[in-house]
Amino acid sequence: MLVAYSCDMRRNKNSELTETPYHLCARTNERLDFGPPLERVWLHMQNYLHFSHFAYGVRVHSFVLMPNHFHLLASFPRGNLSQTMNYFMRETSRAIARDCNRSNHIYGTRVFRSEIRSFHYFMHAYKYVYRNPVEANLCDRVEGYKFSTLPSLLGLSHGMVPLAEDTLLFDDLENQLVWLNSKPDEVHRESVKRALRRQSFELPRSKRSGAVNELELMRY
Repeated sequence: MLVAYSCDMRRNKNSELTETPYHLCARTNERLDFGPPLERVWLHMQNYLHFSHFAYGVRVHSFVLMPNHFHLLASFPRGNLSQTMNYFMRETSRAIARDCNRSNHIYGTRVFRSEIRSFHYFMHAYKYVYRNPVEANLCDRVEGYKFSTLPSLLGLSHGMVPLAEDTLLFDDLENQLVWLNSKPDEVHRESVKRALRRQSFELPRSKRSGAVNELELMRY
């Protein structure tokens, strides 16, 4: 049986749970902007994540909408990732296309998925997702980007996406926000970016010892 981890991983590192988080990402055709104002795209994304939660049982850990792609950290307790994401991609594509009177597909690629098999790796993916707008110079701080589930978690805005309990953030809110807003070493960021392109998240090994330096990686 697979040992998986929920968003409560900090308190259940040694527990055998029933679900594994995934990082999922999809981009638009030719990496152009979605088309409609991002406020409208955000509304569609929230609507269909809301429906997916109740209809398919998906547990959303975090979601960030960028001008031409999205990042989603989610778990699928019913084992229906493909079915859920096929629905989500199809319906958001139709809704966005109606908004801008387009007949072609909105997304230019399939959903890229990366299985997150440990709490340590989940931390890397979690920070990468929420820092994406900061790294793209769309905001100064992670909590300042309105097309993200983070502001609603913090009570700074109203969100429609039912979110899984976030014990990572609320274990120590003040310090976790400092951690999220601290710019990572560029080598670490690129390592995480490459790891998220793998079917199963895996950071590069040290060339000298063949092992990951855990202390350095926890500083990401």
